[in-house]
Amino acid sequence: MSQTLLTSFSDAEIRRQSANSTVRDMRDARYPGVYFRFHKNRDRGTWHLVRGSQWEKVGGFPELSVKGLINALPKIRERLAADPKASAAAGTLQTVGQLLDWFMTRQSTERSLSAKRRATNTSIITCHLKPRLSDLLIDDVDRSALDKLVMWPMQAEMSLSYVRLMWGVLVVAFRQAEKLRLIAKNPTAGFKFTDFTKARILPKPSRLRAVQLEGVIAELADDFDRNPQDAMLALMMLCHGTRAGETRQARWVHFTLGEQGEWFIPAENTKTRCEHCLPLTRQVCALLDRYRDWQSSRGYKGAYMFPAKSRGPISDSQACAVFARLGKGEWTSHDLRKVARTGWTDLGVDFLIGEMLVNHTMTRNVQTYIHTSAELLKSEALGKWHDWLDGKGFSLIHRSTMTRNENSQNAVDAISGAAPSQITIP
Repeated sequence: MSQTLLTSFSDAEIRRQSANSTVRDMRDARYPGVYFRFHKNRDRGTWHLVRGSQWEKVGGFPELSVKGLINALPKIRERLAADPKASAAAGTLQTVGQLLDWFMTRQSTERSLSAKRRATNTSIITCHLKPRLSDLLIDDVDRSALDKLVMWPMQAEMSLSYVRLMWGVLVVAFRQAEKLRLIAKNPTAGFKFTDFTKARILPKPSRLRAVQLEGVIAELADDFDRNPQDAMLALMMLCHGTRAGETRQARWVHFTLGEQGEWFIPAENTKTRCEHCLPLTRQVCALLDRYRDWQSSRGYKGAYMFPAKSRGPISDSQACAVFARLGKGEWTSHDLRKVARTGWTDLGVDFLIGEMLVNHTMTRNVQTYIHTSAELLKSEALGKWHDWLDGKGFSLIHRSTMTRNENSQNAVDAISGAAPSQITIP
């Protein structure tokens, strides 16, 4: 006959009594109203808090250990005293360290995140959040604790933009754990980054300006003769404003040359997880022909535009090393993207077209009203930009023998009245 055993709660005692099939429930006189009930699989069980005739589930064992239960009980009783209709659930995660471990494991296999984002989140958790918050009980999380342990010390050591990125990881971890009922409530609900600092996060200024491009292109022209692959990576980003990750993973099958040339970037290669199409100008088509001829002369017939020595394209760290060498610490890969975006604005390119070219996220309403006419405007914008780059030495690299199309004159007309600080057609 099954019975209720009066004992002292411990993980070892629960495991010992699991072999005694006559014991169904366990209780401890030190914690009135708290019962432990075995499942059919007696290696597992459920903690209950009995109020009147109601048995309310607190958590499951072994996910919620005896120590976790004891730590959670005061907060549970306090919550129920304030609101008798509140849940008695304690959740299976008791400390912030446990929550961060769970979230890190979960996001490591989340396909919606890029490999770079997963690596960044893992680094934030292991290097910054866990060392500061590992032993903090979830029930003790409040603005004061977070400010003292994380926010204020980190803002003194790191850039405010990185602290905000870290804050985003922490908030998402708590929010997801609450949705899956791994914690009783989200202690960060309603918290904002501005609760901890009112300082504004300003965008990083570009270290590369239009007036510097003539020298940069001249260096890339020299480098194209010595190391075409590195120079080509930089040139493709300068010509199209693409991200380094989008560019380094390009395959030859993604390119269609000719009058209706196009560079297709699949969704899995983009930061926005949306496929991206870029028109190819005559200059870029000529550049691609020259680069492909160089690869063929070296016996490469593979699929990748920027192949690594091993299998696949060059890695993110290899691409960073390329730009560290090319930029010599004066500019980075992202500065090429910035200078292209600024150049389009100075050439009179419509703001929305510029945002489409750099593949920024747009609202659903904006996407609904974008149709095929945008592709023509994108082609015209890149035509203006590449004609302008020709005057800065780009023509010496792609070596196109075609005459300039009428977009060149359009570019002149568009900026004939530009201020001295703006881009001017040579």
